[in-house]
Amino acid sequence: MTTTVIGASTPLTAGIIGGGFMARVHSSAARSAGATVAGIASSSAAAAGRAAVSLGIPRAYADPAELIADDGIDVVHICTPNSSHADYALAALAAGKHVVCEKPLATTVDDAALLARSAADAGVVATVPFVYRFHPMVREARARIARGDAGALLTVRGEYLQDWLLTETDDDWRVDALFGGPSRAFADIGSHLVDLVEFVGGDRIARLMATTRTVFTTRTRHSDIGTEDAVALVVETASGAIGTLLVSQVSPGRKNRLSIEIGGSVESIAFEQERPETLWLGRRSGSQLLQRDARSLTADAARLSVLPAGHPLGYHDAFAAFVSDGYAAVAGREPDGLPTFADGLRAVTITAAVLEAAAAGGWVDVPGVPEAVAL
Repeated sequence: MTTTVIGASTPLTAGIIGGGFMARVHSSAARSAGATVAGIASSSAAAAGRAAVSLGIPRAYADPAELIADDGIDVVHICTPNSSHADYALAALAAGKHVVCEKPLATTVDDAALLARSAADAGVVATVPFVYRFHPMVREARARIARGDAGALLTVRGEYLQDWLLTETDDDWRVDALFGGPSRAFADIGSHLVDLVEFVGGDRIARLMATTRTVFTTRTRHSDIGTEDAVALVVETASGAIGTLLVSQVSPGRKNRLSIEIGGSVESIAFEQERPETLWLGRRSGSQLLQRDARSLTADAARLSVLPAGHPLGYHDAFAAFVSDGYAAVAGREPDGLPTFADGLRAVTITAAVLEAAAAGGWVDVPGVPEAVAL
């Protein structure tokens, strides 16, 4: 049984667009996966130069178009504000590049659908970093549910809570719909939550009700803010399971609390991102805290257990595994669970349904991803 992520057979050359925190995460993961990070572009040549020095990247491009046009770049990582994702990703696809685009894939369903179709037509690998899929215990939960350990799915519960925008003096470009899009909290972190619920449960959200709240319409650098600070959902899945989801960026003391619990007729399974080394398994006769140990895990969970039991794996490890599997797909392999632009479209579609339901005050059906892009 292998305990390594797949990896690419031939080293790739990566270029990064964007110079913020996520550029650092992407560059680290790309190097971990064996790629050469050859260049970076940002909002200006000067910003790219500063990022290149900070991240140890040898070349700063004058602008993103120059990076995309470079024949020496195999894969483009897009780490810019949300509203620019679609344009950069379309340009990279048109240039024949493989693409890793931060979520949300786009700020409208139409743009996300265009990207998913374009990626399929181009025949390249195009992925979205739903990296929480790559925690070994997430794969263990998914495998257990798929083989029927939980029984028939009855309920789902999930939350993604943060506090980094708790006060009126907390501010960021994401609160501005011009850069972040019409949804903030849900598009930013709720997208991870619904992706994890559907990925682990193997059951898609079919309809939902939602309510949103904007706590501060004015912050230090922004006014007339319309994007939401918190969202609450009631959901029903295709199989008939029902549940609740809560997303908030104004929850005191919660730094990155992403957790899900899927309840079946036989067993409940719960995962917490801040405690990624364990799964909680509950049965009527008692509960169990399952520790990560490759010797006792299902094959895909063991594959992602790149360190021995007792040596904690975390966010950076999950991100590196995601990028490694994406690069393996470039080499022609088919790693299980790789989140593609079709998954990015799915998240944008659910986000649009959340905003629609909140505005309408009732149930909204969630459309499926068209077969042409559901690869």
